[in-house]
Amino acid sequence: MFALDPRLQQDTLPIGDFPLCRLLLSNDSNYPWFILVPRRDDISELFQLSVADQQQLWQETTALAEMLKDSFDADKLNVAALGNVVSQLHMHVIVRKRDDAAWPAPVWGKHPAKPYSAEQVAVIRERLRLVLTDQFTFLEG
Repeated sequence: MFALDPRLQQDTLPIGDFPLCRLLLSNDSNYPWFILVPRRDDISELFQLSVADQQQLWQETTALAEMLKDSFDADKLNVAALGNVVSQLHMHVIVRKRDDAAWPAPVWGKHPAKPYSAEQVAVIRERLRLVLTDQFTFLEG
């Protein structure tokens, strides 16, 4: 049974589900920072996924990145699967702008996280509702 790593549960807000991945929003309003987590047990590396799941993860990652680039007017998207702190396989998709708090450096550890207000989360969820329509199920949050 799929269970989200406690650190991801603590640091993110659930958005919904693609066919393979749970979509989370990092609770850091410095950047629109999304995380895809394949709903598979005991997976810490990409190569541990089946070939079909690897392809699905890449499709969901690229579709999300394309939608975020347009919806958030990104200058650049950072896409990464590191897993040094949280071993559960997860893919970061971070909207970057030239005027963001960390530009041009990586976002990790650059500035303390600034939690979202309920209103900010509602705005992001509504923005995503406009673009995440096909094969995506929103979780109530």
